Amino acid sequence: MFWWGTHMGGWGYALMAFSTVVFWALVITAIVVGIRAVRHVRTTPTPPERSAPEQLLAERYARGEIDDDEYRRRLDTLTARTRSDLPG
Repeated sequence: MFWWGTHMGGWGYALMAFSTVVFWALVITAIVVGIRAVRHVRTTPTPPERSAPEQLLAERYARGEIDDDEYRRRLDTLTARTRSDLPG
């Protein structure tokens, strides 16, 4: 009854079923990708804050980049500058 004339045949039904499955697969994939993109934007880490100058100096001293005399000299310079920046 449906295999002749202007009605859709067996291949038409198969194509319609296949295209419906593909359509819903694309919709679900788009939703999943959108959710992951939003989560990625919210969970992207912020760059670390810069340490205090004394902390950076101590790290350089600990790594052996500067010796004891230079460390003390630079630390004295930093603390003297900090004291002069204070009001009063």
